[in-house]
Amino acid sequence: MASRLNPYISFNGDAREAMEFYKSIFGGTLALSTFGEFGNDGDGADKIMHGMLETDDGYTLMGADTPPGMPYNPGDNITVSLSGDDGAVLREYWEKLSGTGSVSVPLEKQMWGDEFGACTDKFGISWMVNIGAPQS
Repeated sequence: MASRLNPYISFNGDAREAMEFYKSIFGGTLALSTFGEFGNDGDGADKIMHGMLETDDGYTLMGADTPPGMPYNPGDNITVSLSGDDGAVLREYWEKLSGTGSVSVPLEKQMWGDEFGACTDKFGISWMVNIGAPQS
């Protein structure tokens, strides 16, 4: 996989229920990871840090619970996610999207091993870029 573009939805504590609901509609494979699995043993450890539904029709929908301490704003809770393993292409997208916007998370290696960054472009659209290791 070179790269993909898909919606990423933030939820207010009910990401598991929502993602399971979407799976019941679209089918496919649902993968869920909790904050606790990545070392957050405190409040919200059982909440979803990352969820991904990949359908048999080729749709991908991602979602997560809003982390503790971060604001949840209905209407502002959808981000466009760019992900894949073509680092050169994804870094170029990142530079163009963040260059005239604002960066909230610098594009750098994260605790799960991938490079990740988040920004808002000059039009106010939120973007996430995740560069994973090439699939063999």
